[in-house]
This record gives sequence, C-alpha cells and structure tokens, in this order.
Amino acid sequence: EGQGWYNSASMPVHGGDVALLPSKTCFVHPSRFLLFFSLQTFEKLLIANRGEIACRVIKTCKKMGIKTVAIHSDVDANAVHVKMADEAVCVGPAPTSKSYLNMDAIMEVIKKTRAQAVHPGYGFLSENREFARRLASEGITFIGPDTHAIQAMGDKIESKLLAKNAKVNTIPGFDGVVKDADEAVRIAREIGYPVMIKASAGGGGKGMRIAWDDEETREGFRFSSQEAASSFGDDRLLIEKFIDNPRHIEIQVLADKHGNALWLNERECSIQRRNQKVVEEAPSTFLDPETRRAMGEQAVALAKAVKYSSAGTVEFLVDSSKNFYFLEMNTRLQVEHPVTECITGLDLVQEMIRVAKGYPLRHKQADIPINGWAVECRVYAEDPYKSFGLPSIGKLSQYQEPLQVPSVRVDSGVQQGSDISIFYDPMISKLITYGCNRAEALKRMEEALDNYVIRGVAHNISLLREVIIHPRFIQGEISTKFLPEVYPDGFKGKCFWLKWEKHEISLKNSSSVCFFFRIPIAKSKRSSWELSVRLGDGIYPVAVSKDGSSFSVEVDGMKLNVTSEWNLASPLLSVTIDGTQRTIQRISRSAAGDTSIQFLGTVVSEGQEICVIEAMKMQNSMTAAKTGKVKAVHCKAGDTVGEGDLLVELE
Repeated sequence: EGQGWYNSASMPVHGGDVALLPSKTCFVHPSRFLLFFSLQTFEKLLIANRGEIACRVIKTCKKMGIKTVAIHSDVDANAVHVKMADEAVCVGPAPTSKSYLNMDAIMEVIKKTRAQAVHPGYGFLSENREFARRLASEGITFIGPDTHAIQAMGDKIESKLLAKNAKVNTIPGFDGVVKDADEAVRIAREIGYPVMIKASAGGGGKGMRIAWDDEETREGFRFSSQEAASSFGDDRLLIEKFIDNPRHIEIQVLADKHGNALWLNERECSIQRRNQKVVEEAPSTFLDPETRRAMGEQAVALAKAVKYSSAGTVEFLVDSSKNFYFLEMNTRLQVEHPVTECITGLDLVQEMIRVAKGYPLRHKQADIPINGWAVECRVYAEDPYKSFGLPSIGKLSQYQEPLQVPSVRVDSGVQQGSDISIFYDPMISKLITYGCNRAEALKRMEEALDNYVIRGVAHNISLLREVIIHPRFIQGEISTKFLPEVYPDGFKGKCFWLKWEKHEISLKNSSSVCFFFRIPIAKSKRSSWELSVRLGDGIYPVAVSKDGSSFSVEVDGMKLNVTSEWNLASPLLSVTIDGTQRTIQRISRSAAGDTSIQFLGTVVSEGQEICVIEAMKMQNSMTAAKTGKVKAVHCKAGDTVGEGDLLVELE
C-alpha cells in the first residue's frame, strides 16, 4: 500500500487516497510525483462519532489497513457508519448525553474492542479535554492535539490572550469573563456598539449573539448563556467588538510532534445563516498571495505557540481592506476540510493518524500547492423558506447522490431509507465539486445540485442553487451578511403559474421551481398546444408544437428547440434546450396522471416573546405577529414539538 501524490491522470498509487478526491487531469503536476511507502500506524481505531464524518474516517482507515470500531445510539443501529465499520457497539439511547457524549460507555467499548486509538471527528467529544485526558491515562491514542492545546484553544478568553502573545491580530474586546447582564451592558458601552456576545467554550455558531444596543445586549446575554450551558456545559461569555460586514476566512494548519507546522491555504466560509456555514470554497477569491501568506504565517505561529500537533483550523474575520483578525482556533477536523483536500491533494484524516502515531510531516511549506478550485455545499434536511433553514425530520423515501457528474465528491452518512432524527444535526451530506478554476467548479456544483434526488424530508438544495448562481456570489462580492442582504425578507424561491388551455393553476415551488401538469394515460394525437405562464406580474403566452421527436417552443418572440428521452420511471429527466442539457426531477405522479416536476433546484403585544424553541441546541425566540391576548397554551417547557404543531393561540 502506498501513499502520496498522484499522477497527472489522478490514478491511485497502490491504494492511495485518490478515491476521496475528484479526478481531474490538472489535479497534480507529474513532476511532483512522489511515492511514500506505508508506515505502520494502528491495528484498530474507534470513531467516537456518527454520520458522515464517521464514514469519512472509516474510508481512510480502510485504505490504510486499519480496522475500525463504530459506536452508535439505539436509534442509529442501522446507520451507514455502523454498516461500514468492522465492529459496532451501542453506547446508549438516542439523547447525545446518554450515547455519543457518554464517556464512561465509550471507554468501556474501547476496552472491550481493544481499540488502540480514537478519532473524535468533529462536534461531540472532539474538543473535550477530559475525554482526551482519560484516553491518555489508559494508553489510548487520541487522534488530535494534546490536552494543553485543546484547553488553550477551546477557551476563547485564553486563546485570545495566547494569540496576542504570538503576535496574531486580534479583535478589540473584553478579555475576561462577563458576570451578568448588567456587566455585559457596561462592557458593551465601553467597547462601542455593535458587539458580539459569545460563549467562551463555544463553536458552530452556538451561544453567539450580535447586540446593537443595551436591550439586545441583555437579551443576548440571556440566550447565549443558556445555549452555552446546553451545548458545552459552560455558560461563561465574552464580549468583543463586532466587525461589521466581514468575510469569514480560515486557515488550515497541520503540525506534528517534532515542531514542524504547515499552513494548507485558506477556505472562504462567508456564506452563513445564524452564524453557521452553508457554502465554502477554496481558495478565496478575495485574498492576494501576500495576505494569504501573512494569515498562514500567523496561523502557524499560533499553532507553534501552543505546541499544536494534528490538523487544526485558525479562523479569521477579514474586513474590506483585507485587515484580518483572529476569531478562534478549532482543535479538530473541520466540517469543510474536503475543499482543502481537493486543492492540495492531501488526505487530512490520514495526516492526523500519522501525526498521532508520532511520524513527522512529510511535506514542506513549498510543497503545498493550490491546484484548481473546490466548492462545498452543506445539504441539510431543512426548510430554507423558514429562517433560511429550520430542521425537518423524517425518512429518506428516495435518495440518489449525483455521483455521475464529473469531479463530484459526496461525504454522507445516509442512504435511501435512513431516518433524519430530531436528536442529531440535520445534515444530509457535504456536496463537493472540483474544477481547474472557479467557474468550472461552480458549473459542476449547479449540475450536481440539479441531479441530487432527496425525497421524504424538506431540504435546502433550492437555496444552495440560488446562492451559487447569484451574480454577487459569482463575482466574489460576499460577506457573512450575504443571505440577509440578498434575501432581506427571507428566502422565497420562485413562484410560477401555469395555464393549460382554460385551466389556471397557481404553482409555488417547494424546491426551486415546481411545475404540475397532467400527462394523459392514453397517447394524445395532438401536435400543438397553447399555454400561458405567469412570472411575477407578467403573463407570457407559450406556443408548443411537436416536430418528430422534438418540440418547438415559442415564447416572447423567441423559438426554442426542446428534445428529451422521457422516462417517467426515473426521478431524473434529461432535457436539451437549443443544445444545452438541463436536468429536471420528477417529484411525483398520481394515478390520474397528475405529475409534479422540479426545475432548478398572556396580554401579548406585537413583537413580544411568547416562547423559545430549541432546535439542534440553537434557541429560537417566537414573537407575536400582532397585539392580542393568549387564548390557550398547548405546550409546556421541555416538550418535543414538530412542524405545524399548535403551541399558543392568540385572540
């Protein structure tokens, strides 16, 4: 088994990790072809996680000849990561506190299976110093940094002080723990609004609020402390100056136990909703070589300051003048790591395992390339029309990944029939496309989203597709405010009306654009149709005539030639319009022939808070839309509620 760079056709070298990367002839320079013979690492490794990241780690372990142990909750007994692993053991019931965060149960599994190492993935126990300490005390290798680095970088207050000492640019703010809401207001006034209130032990957008005045500071302190306690068991907060309209750009670092450290270029992560990333890419359209190098060198300086060893990510906020400020360091594998793997040719999981075993890095900084461009979309079981995405639960009744599209990688932990549970993050997959340049990568992403079949739950593909084709995004004019600026009233998608002869139907899409029409059971002898399509306030007549196996469509004075091999048994329908291939999806077809297709992806005053709903450990405040009186309350604190449930009645 060999590992290393790949040849110009991206062929694997004796079982190398090319399967994790999109194949592309421009991917590597033939002159840089190197071969590294495999070195012994571990015989058996336990993955203390679930879903797509557990599957991702298992794939690399298989290529390295390492046996794997999966852990799972009772509701995850049939999950994909359980099926992929060599062994799987249940560690408790569905709630994370009783399963994936249950250190005692996980330690028992490690002893029972004789696993020599543990990869924590991201989230759960990946940045838990106590877990890493317990593993070390039992002689088990933690695939990640040591407890000192986890502690130092996991505490935002301590990490900011360390960053200052390492000459890393930091955001102005209060470097202590905020005691209460009154102190929060006092500090915020001293710093100057707006301010960011965030959990000291936080991450992933949880326990984070922006405040523009005293009232928002008090409210933010309340919500952030509650979220921090729920998510991290630590309600300490800090306050710092909010950098308005910034970009979120992060640097991937890799360091070993011998004092060597590299920066593996940047990732642009500015497209976010509720401070959580939605679309990422590498490299960034914004950075010039000098700024990239400066950010990379500061990231490495910080890693060396805490004697970091493993893969880690240093996050920065970057203003419009390319001034950059340290935000935090994540001492784990980042969700969006695949885009870095695509442009560098490195398998970061493999590198983490080698470093944990004690091997030195096998590359120098000059060896790290930027080859091509990669884009990642986080595909969630979420309704994008509700606050850019509120979780949706259910069973994947139909599921088909777009792997037929060239240079596509899908990191997922689901399959057809999988359940999207209320207990865990609603991510379905990470969809990654690669190209020789950004335009090619985005074009492939557009095609991949069109070909991604997901049924049974709401999903955000329509939002993702709208983002990647938006002129501002294409031009690289983005910031963390992109979504609220582009969609100030929330994401609405598109609305179409179709009039078929004398019948007019209002069509509002559920995923991009949906059309509903009736296909006759008996073959029609008609060869022409008069239709009308309403777009916004405009109504457009459409004349359709059949010419052999193709159709001529005339709309607004323009004629189009449309051909297609219709196979209504397939969820994907390929259509060629004037030589351009498009993919539409068949959503459903009734016995009557109605077919749906998808194209292009107590006295209460108005505004007063009625209740707080927690979804995926994020707290969402529900406010009254109008002045009224509470007629009835149909829920109590701690209840589990679903979409459409009646919670509070007003009159």
